[in-house]
Amino acid sequence: MASYDVIIIGSGPGGYVCAIRCAQLGLKTACVEGRDTLGGTCLNVGCIPSKALLHASHQLHEAEHNFAKMGLKGKSPSVDWAQMQAYKDEVIGQNTKGIEFLFKKNKVDWIKGWAKITSAGKVEVGEETHTAKSIVIASGSEASSLPGVEVDEKVVVTSTGALSLPKVPKRLAVIGAGVIGLELGSVYARLGAEVTVLEYLDQITPGLDTEIARSFRSLLKKQGLEIITGAAVQGTEALKTKAKVSYTLRKDDSEHQLDADVVLVATGRKPFTKGLGLDALGVETTKHGQIATDAGYKTSLAGVYAIGDAIEGPMLAHKAEDEGMAVAEILAGQKGHVNYDVIPGVIYTHPEVASVGQTEDQLKEAGRAYKAGKFSFMGNGRAKANFAADGFVKILADAETDRILGGHILGPAAGDLIHEICVAMEFGAAAEDLARTCHAHPTYSEAVREAALACGDGPIHS
Repeated sequence: MASYDVIIIGSGPGGYVCAIRCAQLGLKTACVEGRDTLGGTCLNVGCIPSKALLHASHQLHEAEHNFAKMGLKGKSPSVDWAQMQAYKDEVIGQNTKGIEFLFKKNKVDWIKGWAKITSAGKVEVGEETHTAKSIVIASGSEASSLPGVEVDEKVVVTSTGALSLPKVPKRLAVIGAGVIGLELGSVYARLGAEVTVLEYLDQITPGLDTEIARSFRSLLKKQGLEIITGAAVQGTEALKTKAKVSYTLRKDDSEHQLDADVVLVATGRKPFTKGLGLDALGVETTKHGQIATDAGYKTSLAGVYAIGDAIEGPMLAHKAEDEGMAVAEILAGQKGHVNYDVIPGVIYTHPEVASVGQTEDQLKEAGRAYKAGKFSFMGNGRAKANFAADGFVKILADAETDRILGGHILGPAAGDLIHEICVAMEFGAAAEDLARTCHAHPTYSEAVREAALACGDGPIHS
């Protein structure tokens, strides 16, 4: 039996960041992980491998569509799927080994196995029981499905199976037009698959600013993704080499079927808390099955905290990381805090989509007086030179004070550009502050400045 100041359950972005921060703050720390590698879903079968495939498939797209325009002549590359998978696996390995190195560097003990909390301050892993003053649950989430849809990870797959298919399918059906469905749908569309996306709601990417979502959908359609909204999936039937998807259109209740070689179920995720023993301990949960916590991440069981996908809030790796750091600081006697009003969200398609703060829809619903400054990447010299002029930047500011309330970007490097708006919002900046900040030329970032200028007297380049 080993005794610690804190034991973290789960080594995903929330868990490993929490563990490292606890150790940095002088706490004797251990992290329990049942996988053979650290990093959780994100690094092993989520964010990192999907970005590797997005990058590889985008390079293919550039070679097929834009190289000749730049005087780069020659035969377009063919797809060696096995080598692309090997590249993806190498990227995963580099990242997971990196966390292992950071654990050793910061003297965090990795307890290998699956954890069960037997009582306050006690964690059972295999046949051993470890004690800790505090326990942090960072167990993450798992893919959720639909009634009538049985996942076998061969023909009907979640994101996990979709990342390691034996070959590129000729026809891919995607259930759900959220982040995961559109990212992986984009990968396979670029690699030559016919991709059809079925979405229950009338708009893709639920929660995204409506204007951005409409433009985004239009661009995805140009890229070859067929998107059917208002489609209620009734079930799937996995045959020997293909599957049938049955759905009804909500507008008229008409029934339809779709044939596909592979069906990707991308209908969201749910907290993963199996085997933790929470029910037996009477740990309170929300109506959605998340672990209930107070403002300081405490659960209803003394000395037990929870963060990340296991609790309420957006299921984002960086949200979990911030909560992990906040909990570590609280346990060390400091004032850990997360500003939930400034958590960006990114979709890593091409072009990327990024958002932070309030959407125009939310401001209208709240009856808040605001102004919107917009600027198209068509007016950005760098974007035009790089065949990346699709999309625009939108900044929303308070009509009276000019304080930035939200930022929304559809365009090149949107996931990176959004952060200057995040920093501005964190400091309570006005759109004019952003507009008066010198931006290097030629860069994509100038489009952000121009959108800020559009909140005032108007942009220069449109």
